[in-house]
Order: sequence, then structure tokens, then C-alpha cells
Amino acid sequence: MIWLQLVVGFLYTFFVEGWLFCSLILTFASVLQADLQARLDMCDQFSKAMAEKSAEQLKRFEERMELQHRQEKHQLLEQLVKGSKEALGQQEKLKEEHRHRAKLLTLKLREAEQQRQQEIERVRQEEGRERMRRLCSLQQEALQLIQKIQVDYKQQEALRVDLSAYGHRGNQICGILSTVVRSSSERGYPTQDDVSLGEHSLQEMKMLVNTIEKELAAAEERKKAEDEAAKEKQKEAQQIQQQQAKLQTPAPTQDQKQTKREGLQKKASKGTLQRFLELQKVLELCQKVCEELATCKDPQTKKIRADLQRAVTTPVSQISSVSGSQVRDTFDKINNFLMGKPIVSAGRTIVVSQHPLGLDFVCLKLAEKLVSQGEEEVASHHESAFPIASVASALWERYPKVGELFLANLHKKCPYAVPFYPAFQEGISLEEYQRLLGYQVKDSIVEQQDSFLKRMSGMIRLYAAIMQVRWPYGTNQGNHPHGLNHGWLWLAQMVNMEPLSDITATLLFDFLEVCGNAMIRQYQDQFWKLLLLIKDQYFPTIEKITTSTEMGSASRLKHFLEGAVRRRDIPLPKGFLQPSFWRS
Repeated sequence: MIWLQLVVGFLYTFFVEGWLFCSLILTFASVLQADLQARLDMCDQFSKAMAEKSAEQLKRFEERMELQHRQEKHQLLEQLVKGSKEALGQQEKLKEEHRHRAKLLTLKLREAEQQRQQEIERVRQEEGRERMRRLCSLQQEALQLIQKIQVDYKQQEALRVDLSAYGHRGNQICGILSTVVRSSSERGYPTQDDVSLGEHSLQEMKMLVNTIEKELAAAEERKKAEDEAAKEKQKEAQQIQQQQAKLQTPAPTQDQKQTKREGLQKKASKGTLQRFLELQKVLELCQKVCEELATCKDPQTKKIRADLQRAVTTPVSQISSVSGSQVRDTFDKINNFLMGKPIVSAGRTIVVSQHPLGLDFVCLKLAEKLVSQGEEEVASHHESAFPIASVASALWERYPKVGELFLANLHKKCPYAVPFYPAFQEGISLEEYQRLLGYQVKDSIVEQQDSFLKRMSGMIRLYAAIMQVRWPYGTNQGNHPHGLNHGWLWLAQMVNMEPLSDITATLLFDFLEVCGNAMIRQYQDQFWKLLLLIKDQYFPTIEKITTSTEMGSASRLKHFLEGAVRRRDIPLPKGFLQPSFWRS
């Protein structure tokens, strides 16, 4: 019990004292809470004061930064304005320097242009003076020749020949030259056309002199023959008188044939000229037959005419040395069209029977186009002669009319392919005569000699190629329609005729270069004899009539002849079609 009392007393004491202690603690806590609340209030006030002060300081800082930014922006603008002013000043300075340099450059260019114009004028005057000297020398030579004509003219009474036409034409030529020289002097200097006209006039004058010389030589031979005939008649009469025959037998008549003249001839053989005239009649007849179709104004007929012409001229223009298959296709297209089969050209189906005169018209245009290819394409590209010649030869073999029209057109454009040197006839104009010689005359202006020789060369080269080629896809059982025998005849007649300055040498060189190798294989020793004759006897005659300005063609011919004789060979011509070509 005591123990229990002790425990109860202890617990009572503990709880009482604990309560007191708790009260004390609560009192102390309330005091601490009041003090803490005061401190918290003071901290809040301090915090508010510090926040307001920080806000004010931040505002002042932002104002200072804004002011600083505004000042920097203002300074940058001032620098930009200053830089712009400096740049403008520098640009203005550069513009001023550029204007100054441009002015100096303009002056230099003006001076250079003046110097160039002065140089051009100097060259023009020098060339003009050279042309004037050339024209004056041509006139002087023509005056010397007219004196010779007049001297020869005095012999006509004794020889009983009439040379008045030659003298009259010579005076006309001198008058033409005098007019050209006078008009050129009035203009200042002659043109190249004036010089060309003078050269053609002088050439015609030389031809007149040569013709007169031949006429006089023939007249002298005739007179000599007549004198011999008269002496023979007198001798016969004396014999008859001595025999005292009752009936006087008439003296044998003498043929009025001219004795064989030594030297070169002026004209081709009679048979050749006759063949030339026959071909020209064939051409004129075909042109007359086709005139209705060629000149018709009906729109439908004009369309047919254009289709027919295009059907043959376009394939001919496409002939080239690219491949044999292309050449064969071109020939097949033309051949099928001439046979009456329809072909397609420019998207249109064309038949030669579209018009009653279609076949004649097509043959005429085909022949004209082949000749035109010679004077244009072959003249510029020599190697194109053989592809064109192979097609022309094949067409000639199958359609002889095409061959005749081709030859007639060739002779008309290039009379030297006959060979034929047209003589001047009374009553025709100088322009018409120049056309007869093969020159192109447009608006009274004659083509340059170089252009003329180039065209003649192209046609002769095509002609020479045709003589030696055959169509490889044919039977070739018959003779060539116009073979190398015609080439031999042409070459022989050329060397039997008096040469023409510049023309003869050019055409001989072209013909021999293209056809020489084939003629060696055909005629062998006989051809070499003819070639030696040309080199040793005929070429010196060409040199005599060749002036210093025309030595180019003569030099080429001389070099060719000497090389051929030295090597005893003439190489295959450029563009010759080997068998491998037709397999391409």
C-alpha cells in the first residue's frame, strides 16, 4: 500500500508540476509569438520598401539604357549620313574621271577611225589608179589592134575579101573602151566591172584580129589557088592551040576548095557544129512544147508544175558522196518517177502523168538541174562530180532524151564543151554576145572572170566524169551512151583550135585531171602522143597569148603536163568512186 501511495503521490506531483511547466511554456510561447509577429511585420515593411526601391532603381536603369540606345542610334545615323555624303562625293569624283576618260577614248577612237578611213581611201585610190592603168593599157592595146585591123583592111581589095564588118566592129569596141575610160575618169576611178568589160572587149578584139588573119590567109590561099588554076588554064589553052584541035576542050575546072591550111583552126569541125545545132534545135523544140505548161497561170496547173519540177530537182540536189546506198536511192526515186510510178515529195503523191506534157517537162527540168549542179555544186566541190555523173550516166542510158537535153543545155551554158567559140555577129549587142560566150549578165553587169571560169570548170569536170562512169547496178551490156570516144574527140578538137586566153588552159587542166587516168587506160600510147603534143607544141601557143595576170591557169596546166610526162602516169581524180563506195 505504501508502494501504491508512493506511486500515486509521485504521479500527482508529476502531473501538477507538468501542468505548471506547460503553462509556463505556453506563456513563453505566446510572448515569443508576439515578438515573432512584430518581427514578421517589420520584415514585410522592409521587404515592401526594398521592392519599391528596386522597382525605382530598375526604372532608372531602363531609362538610362533607353537613353544610351537612343544616343547610339543617333550616332549611327550620323555616321551613315556622313558615309553617304562621302560615298556620293567619291561617286561623283569617279563619274567625273569616267567622263574624262570616255572623252579621251572617244577622241582616240575618232582619230583611229579617221586613220582607218584614210587608209581605206588610200587603198581605194591605189586600187583605182591600178585599175585606171590597167584600163588605159587595155585601151592602148585595143588601139594598136585596131590599127592592125585597118592595115589588114587595106588588103581586102587585092585579095577580094570584105573585112568591113570586122573593121566596123573594131571601131565599136574602141568606142566602148573610150566611153568606159572617159566615164571612169569623170567618176574618179574605174570599177572592177569596167576593167572586166575592158578585158572582154580586148579579148573580142583579139578574136577579131585572129579571125581577120585567118580570113586573109584563106583569101591568099584562094588567090594562090586561083592563080595556079589560071596558069593551068592558060597552059591547057596553049597546048590546045598547038594541037589545032577543031573543038577546044575546056580547061579542067578547079574545085573552089581551100587548100589545107597549116596552123590552128578557129572553128570546130563541120560535123561537130552540125551536131551542136541539132541539139540546140532539140532543146528549142522541147522548150516550145513545154511552154504551155511552163507559162500557164491556172492555179491548179501551177501547183502541178511545181510538184513535177520538185519531184526531180530535189533528189538531184541531194546527190552526195556520203554513201553508195544514198546515191542508189536517189536514182531509183528519179527512175521510178520517169517510169510513171507515183512517188511522195513534200508530203504529196506525184505522178508524171498528172499532165499530158508532164514527161517532156520533167525531162527538160531534170537536164537543166544536172547542168546547174555542174556549174554550182561541182564548181565548189570537185569531188561531187562523180556521184552526180553516175546518176546522169544511168539516166542517159535509160532515157536518151534526158541525155540529149543535158548535152544541149551544157553546150548552151558552156559552148567550150562543144568546143565552139561563138563569133561576134553584126546586129547583136555586146551583152548578148557575152551571154553567147557563157558569161552571166545581170542588169548590164558582167560576172567576174574568176566566177565565170569557176562555173565553166565545174561543167567541164562533170562532163568529163560522165564520159568515164557507168551505173554499177545496170547490165552494162551496151556501149556507154556518151563514152570516152567523145572525150578524145573533144580533146583533139581543142588542141586543133586557137587557144583563148585563160579559158583554154583552165578547161584543159580540168578535163585532163578528171579524165586523164581513164583515157590512159583506154588509149594508152596514142593518148601519150597527144599529151606530148599538147605539152611541146600547143602549150607554147597558150603561153604566148597569156598575160601576166592570167598566168595562174597556165602554170597549173604546165605543172600538170610536166608531172604527168615525168611520171608517165596521171593519178585517179579526187572523188573517184571506188567499188567499196557502192557497198556503203
